[in-house]
Amino acid sequence: MSETQSTNYVGMDVCQEWLDLHHPSLPKLRVPNTPVGFSKFIGKLNRIPNPHVICEATGGCERKGVAALQEKNISVSVINPRQVRDFARAQGRLAKTDQIDAKVLADFGRAMSPEPMKAQSAAQTALAELVKYREQLKAQILSIENQARHLELSALIKLSKGSIKHIEKALNTVEKLIKEQLETEAPLKETVERLAQVKGVGHVTATTMVGLMPELGTLTRQEAAAIAGLAPYNRDSGPHRGKRSISGGRSKVRRALYMSALVASRHNPILRAFYGRLIIAGKPPKLALTAVMRKLIVLFNHLLKKPSFSIAR
Repeated sequence: MSETQSTNYVGMDVCQEWLDLHHPSLPKLRVPNTPVGFSKFIGKLNRIPNPHVICEATGGCERKGVAALQEKNISVSVINPRQVRDFARAQGRLAKTDQIDAKVLADFGRAMSPEPMKAQSAAQTALAELVKYREQLKAQILSIENQARHLELSALIKLSKGSIKHIEKALNTVEKLIKEQLETEAPLKETVERLAQVKGVGHVTATTMVGLMPELGTLTRQEAAAIAGLAPYNRDSGPHRGKRSISGGRSKVRRALYMSALVASRHNPILRAFYGRLIIAGKPPKLALTAVMRKLIVLFNHLLKKPSFSIAR
């Protein structure tokens, strides 16, 4: 019997207040998104042979439930919401309720057989949370700066500057917390330092990679590029050959790679030469820079997969 046949996929639609669950043996089950709810849910799952829970990434609302499942060694996969919506539309399902979403997730599991997520350590989870919060603070600063360009009232200009200073203070605190977190977990610190050895890659990019792409070092080249949203996809039909384009992936990872690619395309001898060849070949600068980003994520994955591999600087 194949894994797909032997696995019981359970859809788990997540919101801040509750979890809606779908399996033939769990008709219309809703539990609170709390430890009490997790305990009730897991008790029900224990009656199902070989359960595999499928849920969407919901900006963090799913995190505690996923951790509770993994703590009990229950397989769970967190899926990109866009994939699930495309799957539902392909089946002609346009209606949307929490229970319908839970059923779609269970059907997605049966059709696609996603790999279970690897459980993260408490230190890895904490680093991911810190990195995400750092990105949120930086986004707030950028938003205020963009708004301030159009301000004329001196009182508002002063207020915006004060807001930026306040957020920058919080940002410095988060940076210190990230440093402290790495000091308490030697493997994470070593991984960050390994990535930061690449010329053009700073501490921010290295911690972002380790925090938000914990799979690095276990992936193929294609998988690493796809998770970062840097895998080129064909747009061909019949004799028509469309432009290759990137799509999806983890936007925060991609933003960090973009900043490092800018630096590496100027100061990393190997990547500068690679970027230059693409420009000479007539590639647009944006496309050439995307190719450098793809080179970086593939290199990161290789460095962590092959610890003995030396880095040319």
